Amino acid sequence: METISWNDFEKVELRVGTILEAADYPEARKPAYKVRVDFGEFGIKWSSAQITKHYLKEELVGRQIVGVINFPKKQIGKFMSEFLVTGFADENGDIVLAALERPVPNGQKLI
Repeated sequence: METISWNDFEKVELRVGTILEAADYPEARKPAYKVRVDFGEFGIKWSSAQITKHYLKEELVGRQIVGVINFPKKQIGKFMSEFLVTGFADENGDIVLAALERPVPNGQKLI
């Protein structure tokens, strides 16, 4: 494992946002949803997320997630991802979202 400095960590914009919409993404190579997330003062952004094993689209709306919002946009098929959804792989490699213990304002930075 590589050690990083505190300054390196501070550069990563890990921000909380609320999912406004989740839609199927049938063009994705691996099963995924397109999610639209409100990051408060940082705006509303789209991403794709390979979270279909543990989550239904309908239960994602209103849920707060943690995203990295300062990576460059990334073309994923015909879709442009504007942030990285964070999570952890379970024992089968399926993604479990990083979760908050209680609600916080959208746009708050992980510190």
